[in-house]
Parts: sequence; structure tokens; C-alpha cells
Amino acid sequence: MPDIYIMLNKSYVSILFVLVVALAGVTSCIGTRDANQSASTSSDVPRIAFEKYTLPNGLDVILSRDQRVPMVAVNLWYHVGPANEEPGRTGFAHLFEHMMFQSSKHVPPDSHFKLLEAAGASDINGTTDYDRTNYFQTVPSNQLELALWLESDRMGYLLDKVDQAALSNQQDVVRNERRQSVENQPYGLAEETLIQNLFPKGHPYYGNVIGSHEDIQAVKLDDVRRFFKQYYSPNNASLAIVGDFDPAFAKSLVEKYFSTLKRGADVPAIRAETPKITSERRKVVKARVELPRVYLAWVTSPILKPGDADADIASNVLGGGRSSRLYKKLVYEKQIAQSVSAQQYSLILGSVFQIEATALPGHTVEELEKAIEEELNAFRSAPVDASEVERARNTIETNMIGGLERLGGFGGVADRLNSYNHYLGTPDYLAKDIERYRAVTAASLQSFAKDQLTTNSRVVMHVVPGEPEAVTQVPTPPASAAAQAGGESINPDEPWRTQVPRAGQARPLQLATPASVKLANGLTLILSERRGLPIVAANLVLRTGSDANPLDKPGMANFVAAMLDEGTAKRNALQIADDVARLGASLGTNSSMDATTISARSLTKNFPATLEILSDVVLNPSFPAEEIERQRASRLAGLVQQRDNPAQVAAQVTAAALYGPKHPYGYSEVGTEASVKALSKDDMAAFWKQNFVPNNAALVVAGDISMDELRMLAEKSFGGWQAGTPAQAALGAPTTTTAKVVVVDKPGSPQTQVRVASIGAARSSPDFRPMQVMNLALGGLFSSRINMNLREQHGYTYGASSQFAFRRAPGPFQVASGVRTDVTGPAVTEIFKEVRGMVERPVSEDELKKAKDSMSNSLPGAFESSANAVSNFSNVFIYDLGLDYYTRYAEQVNAVTAEQTLAAARKYLVPGSMIVVAVGDKAKIEPQLKKLNLGAIETRDTEGRPAK
Repeated sequence: MPDIYIMLNKSYVSILFVLVVALAGVTSCIGTRDANQSASTSSDVPRIAFEKYTLPNGLDVILSRDQRVPMVAVNLWYHVGPANEEPGRTGFAHLFEHMMFQSSKHVPPDSHFKLLEAAGASDINGTTDYDRTNYFQTVPSNQLELALWLESDRMGYLLDKVDQAALSNQQDVVRNERRQSVENQPYGLAEETLIQNLFPKGHPYYGNVIGSHEDIQAVKLDDVRRFFKQYYSPNNASLAIVGDFDPAFAKSLVEKYFSTLKRGADVPAIRAETPKITSERRKVVKARVELPRVYLAWVTSPILKPGDADADIASNVLGGGRSSRLYKKLVYEKQIAQSVSAQQYSLILGSVFQIEATALPGHTVEELEKAIEEELNAFRSAPVDASEVERARNTIETNMIGGLERLGGFGGVADRLNSYNHYLGTPDYLAKDIERYRAVTAASLQSFAKDQLTTNSRVVMHVVPGEPEAVTQVPTPPASAAAQAGGESINPDEPWRTQVPRAGQARPLQLATPASVKLANGLTLILSERRGLPIVAANLVLRTGSDANPLDKPGMANFVAAMLDEGTAKRNALQIADDVARLGASLGTNSSMDATTISARSLTKNFPATLEILSDVVLNPSFPAEEIERQRASRLAGLVQQRDNPAQVAAQVTAAALYGPKHPYGYSEVGTEASVKALSKDDMAAFWKQNFVPNNAALVVAGDISMDELRMLAEKSFGGWQAGTPAQAALGAPTTTTAKVVVVDKPGSPQTQVRVASIGAARSSPDFRPMQVMNLALGGLFSSRINMNLREQHGYTYGASSQFAFRRAPGPFQVASGVRTDVTGPAVTEIFKEVRGMVERPVSEDELKKAKDSMSNSLPGAFESSANAVSNFSNVFIYDLGLDYYTRYAEQVNAVTAEQTLAAARKYLVPGSMIVVAVGDKAKIEPQLKKLNLGAIETRDTEGRPAK
């Protein structure tokens, strides 16, 4: 498990199929409404305190003060996306998003991430969807000026520095991103085809967000200049600042950094119209998959227009989880689907309502489509039950209120305020947004379905196993011999901008040591009390995970965890799902190598009832035979799906090659096909009975609740739980392969998933802290050596990283990246160069400071939400770190020396003990790897077994 659970984005996000789901997901900022704002339409909705004003140059500024944690989110939206692109330039808005992270006049190359990571940013990213592009960072409060300096400089001075070398590099990066996120994903090309059948060629949404190889490669420097001038001006942007700041000081900084930037020309309105689909469109697509899938999709009401909220509720009722109609019918009752879901993707020019279902082995897309159509007909022909509407509405509201905990990031508070401002011209919409969903009725849902989810207005797509149509590839041009400079100025120079702003006075996180008591039966209660929002999150965590699996039964712990909410003495599986949804709560079960966790979250008023359900599934699982068989079929199908995903194959093969078949770490959490087939009800019941005991567990809670309240609830729910003696994991010695290169053949893959791996150290190692700091410099940050080499210098990949997995016993160390097939060999060479470089070129003082600052300064971001806090304090319990662990965290990090990081590199980064795993087109990559003379090469199958 990681040392800190934190949202730290290390690469730019692009979205193939827009991920903004009707604004029904998360956020806003709690506080007292300003006097000039309209009254809330719902008295029980948390209110937003914000101020909006506009600079003379047209920049909208939104300020919302929230002092819960000493952090501030800076979020900038530009009102431009693929909807604004010119013909022949698909993907340009997204490519330009990448260009914005290159140097500007006063910010040197490769400095953006370095400066923010060193400042302790817990969110750094940019995202593009069809209707907008945004950039965001969440930083410690004393670094607000740094974030504003960076954002203002690229808004005002990007063209002064942008050149052909930067453009060529980011063209390589984005094309690698396309290979990784579209072409090398099992159903990626099919999803692209779906969007192209919903919208006609020439429509702004047709080209999808990331665009084509031809259009990406065709971009010229003049295109960049023209696009920047047209769309990246203050009058086409809005800036949201949310968090712990002084409003007067923030206004002065906004004035300083943004007010002198010139207003741009007026941006032309988007004039495209979306034609209605008047007759059903059908398409069969072949893909490198084993399980067929069916998609049904419609163009529906635009975002925030009448019908949009009905679509959200309808998607939840039809396919929003285990309480939905399609899950109950296709997955549970008929048992023909591995998974099914429905979603409304809300957009300006027409939203997309999509249903997708993946078949279980032995079943067909025709079966799936027929069953879906039966449910759609029932949905259209009669009003849904009021309880279904209630469950959907409660789930959406809990997610919205729970999202108020996060200040920034994609979908965070600042992002929500900017979203409303972008689509409606005002940030003041949270209460009305909730009212939209409360106004939905069974009758309005039926009307929506009858009017918009018609047979004649849809696209039906069947994805079947086969060789996909070839994607047009264009050559990657050689690097330019000489960089073509940009050198064009829009704004007059202001020499003072060359100075990197100094951090203000730090406001450290006042993180109280959590309260803890132990019940008579040995159950530990850990509470981080958090007032302000009516949300409570909880983990029931046990110190038994997959490391306790019998050697001949890999996957045992995970199968048991999956069965907990499949039936108890008083509830069957569907009753559990319905009861959780009715509360608007969430309940999940999972395992790791070191622990098993049952997680829940709800509104405060529903926490007692939610905790009762949690205790029921933990204390009274009945392991029904029919549910075991349904779950078994699903897990076997999951293993089939895993074989289709190159990244998952790489993870499994790396584990098998490092640890061998007689060590729990040599398997995935699910286990193997043979073990899944062999596990019995008696096996599971025995494992549960021995290990699910209170003296092996902690109830970790964070949120709007006191210890007295929690103890009373815990005594009621868990007081009768009997103590016992859990199994002690006995881990044998790993049997690492003697081969130095392991190849898994995936013919036709456009990328190679590369892993360079060895066995690292246990969580209890005294080298733990120096290893963490050293690894941040190597590959743990976006600005690390490996990522800057493979991505920014060579353009081999969309991203590369390294990580030590710390467990009770020594876990793996690995460098991971998806690289272009034709540069597999050179990429591996560069990885080993950087690994050796940690000894040959030890961590510099600058790298050491940046790594330590990044860890210690980002600590507030690890406790931004109750779910973050629960995860981190669960970590404390699992590894017995002490309740004051995070109060000592920064001190421990800052004590690490350069000598310690060098010693850690010498001890754990030994190239001779590392293996290379390459998942890709063997015919193309094996000759490259042979030339490296790394040692013996062996071929393995997708489960990690030596190939026959």
C-alpha cells in the first residue's frame, strides 16, 4: 500500500469520450451566501460562499474562501474545445492543452511541474473535453502566488517561447497517448467508432477529443499561434480560486498577474447543429477482445437543459450499479453479462446517453441486446416505482454533497464553480442543480424514455472478437535539427515577471492525532472527527489479505471479500444493494496483499443505518451457493478480460516472473483460472471464520461524528463479535526467473507495455523513507528523471514512472511505461541508463529538496476528504505505525539526507538483478531486445506461465 493516499496527477488527462457526467458527480464550497446572491431553493443544501467579478480585459474571477485545510485550488477554464476546431485539425484543442505546459517567456522549459511539485501541489493537470479546456493545481495556501504566476505567464506569454521543437515533442507525446488510451485498449477503437456513428462527419464531436494521427501530425506552428490568439485570451477564460486565502490579498495577486494582459478578439460562437437520428444505425466492429460487447447510444437533451436531469436519473435506474434494472436482469437473473452500465454524458451540442454490456463467456451480443431491449420497453411502457427514483436521487445527492470536500482537481469545488459559470454564466447553481433532480418524477422519466430513447433514434454497435481495422499511421518525423523559434509577442514584457514568486508564510496542517478506543472484544476504533459537512466515511479493515492465501488457493482473500455483500442471514444480494442505494450510501469490499477492507460512505443522518449494513455483511455472510457460482463465473470472465489488457498482463507477468508460483505475491488478487474454479463454499467460510475476528480489525472513521456517537454505534453493531486467532502469513522465498527478458506476444499491438523490475524492501525497512525520496527523483514525480527522459526528451511515451510497492514482506520495484513499438529497445536502454544514473549521478541537492518538499508540503492534500483520511489512517493500523504517524511525517521526510538516498540506490537499484517484461508484438520487439544483450530471453503467456 502507498504511504499516503493522495490525488497527485503526473500527466495530462485527455478524454476520448467526455467524462463530465452531467455535473452530477461532485463539488462546491460550503459557506454563507453573499447578500447579493439569490436565496437557495432548498433549505437542506449546503450553501456556497463566493464572489464573482470581471476584470476590464474580460477575465471572469470567482473567489470562494474555505479554511478547512491550508490549501488553495487554482482552476482556469478556457471556453474552447474540439467544438471549436477547424476541419482537418481534429485533436488540436487537446494537443494545444499539452503545449500550454511547455515554456513561456518567463518560465523556463520543464519548469511548470518542477515548481509545483516542489511546492507540494496535490493536483496538477489539464483536461480537454468537447466543450472546454481547463488547467488546475491545488497548492499549499502560501503558494497561491506561484500558481497565479504560472497560469498568467502561459496565458500572456506562451507565444514568446513556443517553438517547433516543443510542438514536435508534444505531437509525439499525444500520438503515444492515443495509442495507449485508444488503440491499445481492448474496446478503445470501438468507442471511437460509436461516437463517429452518433455524429456526422464534419460535426465538432465527430473527431473525438484526441483526434487522428494524421491530423495531430499535420499541425503547424502557425496553427498554434492562430489558435492561441483566437481562444487563449482573458476574455475567453474564467479563473476560480477556492480554499484558505485572504480575499483582499488574492484580489491583489489577480490584479498584479492578470490585469495587464490584453483582451483578445471576440470569440465566434459555436454554430454547429446536431442533426437528429431518424432511423436506427447499426454497426459491427471487430476488436482484439475475447468477450463481445454491445453498445446502445442516443443523442439526448443538452447539458442543463430540460430532460438532462431525467436522463441522469434514468441512467441510474437502468444501469447505475447493483441496484439498477439492467444489472438485476442481465448480470444477476439471466447471468448473460459480465457487466452492464448506463450513463448520460452531458454536452452543449447534444448529450450522449449510452448503455453498454459485456457478455459472459458463452453468450452473445444478440442475447444482450434482446435483454436490454426488453428492459427499455418496460421502462417506456410503465412508470418506474417511486423507490427506484428515490434510490437514484439519493445516490446523486450524496455524491454531490460528498464532493464538497475536495477543493480542486478534476470535478473539485473550483471546477464545479467554473462549470456552472461556463455553461450558465453564473457559479450560483448548486441548489438549483439539486432541485433539478428532486423535480424528476416517474412520469417525467417515462416521458423522457418514450421521447428520446426510441428505437429509431439510436446507434446499436456490436463489438466482436477479431482483427480490428488498421489505424492509419503516419511516420514520426525525425527531430528538427534546429528549433524554429516562436518569438511572437502579444503582451508587452514586464521584467518583474522573471522572478519566481517566493512562498508566503506557511500555514501548516493542524492535523490532530485521531482518537482511538478499543472495545472489549478487541475491535479498535479510530476516529478523525471532521465537522462542517454532513458526510461520514468508514473502513472496516482487517490485517489479513492475500498474503494469507494458501499457496494452492491464490485469490482466496479476494473471493471471500467479494462474497461478503452477496448475501447475509437476513438480506440477499439484491436487498443489500437496494438498501445501500436507498440511503444514498456506498458500500464496497476489496483485498490487498496485506489487508481486507470493507468501505462505506453516507450522509451523517444515514450513517447509523449504513453502519448496520456494513456490520451485517462483515459478521453474517451466508456464502449462498448460487451467489458463489455467479461470482465465480464473473471472476473467470474477469480473468479473460485481463488477458485483453496489455497493462494488466504486464502487471501479472511481472509478479509471476519476480516471485514464482509458490509465493502469494506471484499472483493477482483474483488468483488463477484453476484456483477460482476450485475454491469451495467450505474454503471461504473457513477463511472468513478464522480471520474475520475483532482483534484483527479496526473500524476507521472520518467525518461528522463524535467518538461517543461512534462508540455507541459500534457497540451496537459489533459488540457481539467474538474474538479469535487469525492466520499468520508464512511467506516463502521468491523464485525469480533466471531470464533477464520476458516477452509476452500481443500481435498487432501499437505499443509495448514495458516493465523493468526487481524485488524491493518491506514496509518495515529502516530504508523506507530514503527509498521513497530517492524514487521521487528517479520516477515518482512528473518531473522525475525517467519521465523527463522518455516523454519530454525522446517522445517515446505518454508517461513513464517508477515505484516501490511496500508490503509486509519485500514488494516489487518497477519502472513502468507504454512505449511506441518501434522504440521498445531504445526505451529500455534509457530506463537502465536512468537506473544506473541514480548511483553514477547521485540525487542532487536540488532534486533532494524538491522531493522532500513535494512529500512534506503535499500532506494537507492527503486529508482533503473524509475518504482520504480514512484510507490514510487505515494504513496506520495495517502497519502499526502509531496514531501520531502523520504528525511526525514531515519531520521524518525532511531528515532524509543525500547520503541515505545514495545508499538506498546502491542497495535496491541493481541493474543486474532486474528483469525486463515486454508485452507487445513479439516479431517487432524481440529483435530490438536481443540487440541489448541483457541476457536470456523467454516467452510467457498472458498469465505469466512459460509459453509452450
